[in-house]
Amino acid sequence: MIFSELFENVTSVAVGGHMRPDGDCVGSCMGLYLYLKQNYPHLQADVYLEEIPDPFCFIKDCDEIRHEVKARAEYDLFIALDCGDSERLGFSESLFRRAGRTVCIDHHISNTEYADVNYIESKASSTSELIYNLCDKEKISRDAAECLYLGIIHDTGVFRYSATAPSTMEAAAELMRKGIDAAGIIEKTYYEKTYDQNRVLGYTLLNSELHLDGRVIAAALTLKDLERFHVTAKELDGIVSQLRNTKDVAAAVFLYELSQDEFKVSLRSGNDVDVSSVAQYYGGGGHKKAAGFNMRQDAERIIADVLKQIERQLNRE
Repeated sequence: MIFSELFENVTSVAVGGHMRPDGDCVGSCMGLYLYLKQNYPHLQADVYLEEIPDPFCFIKDCDEIRHEVKARAEYDLFIALDCGDSERLGFSESLFRRAGRTVCIDHHISNTEYADVNYIESKASSTSELIYNLCDKEKISRDAAECLYLGIIHDTGVFRYSATAPSTMEAAAELMRKGIDAAGIIEKTYYEKTYDQNRVLGYTLLNSELHLDGRVIAAALTLKDLERFHVTAKELDGIVSQLRNTKDVAAAVFLYELSQDEFKVSLRSGNDVDVSSVAQYYGGGGHKKAAGFNMRQDAERIIADVLKQIERQLNRE
């Protein structure tokens, strides 16, 4: 893909990402948004995302993120980032449908290639790394570099996950050379947690259970739990990964309630379970070692069903 060609004969661009945006979603969307603002001043560029986690609000111009769609808004080009299918765009899907042309840039293996132009690299560490590769490196500002670095560290677990390649480290190094506070971004957005976040993490770990002879760990939080600990869904990032860190566990299942009997299910695994296939079975998607889906059912039934899917894979070892 020749990135600059996307903007020929274009006067307006919308950038959007998936619901409940995580680090890579926010990083890639805001990184691209700032890049367009700074290098294509003739374009009307807007970014559409749901409310982002508070630790990400250091990003320049994050107050310009649009959280709703005006009824008659239309764009020449809509660029969907880090989003496996159009429904995952949530409230901005209507803009995607009305756009003159659509582009999807993503690294999820479950991506359905739903746009007019699709740039999907399932082996890439993150969508933020893909945006870095597509941009003119000399024209990436310090502000945009902060965003892309944020996305890379969050989708690589600070360079620990298997998708971290030499090219990922090289991209991170070049972004650091832009003068960003790399250590500060890692500390403030990845490791630092509020008191309430630590309390709900402790509660989740305390109430987690082992299944399938200790090969799978599972835990669930209800709306009452979230209210009790004064946290929202966007403050639960990292819990499923902490569950997965349990010794001898091949997969982790973490649920939290979105509305009455509707749960968001997050899955993490090592080398023995492909959780993307589990998520796709339930209409979701993701990566081999990190995936998720939504489901309407009570928590116990969801966990029981997911365990059956995981057990089939473990029995094939």
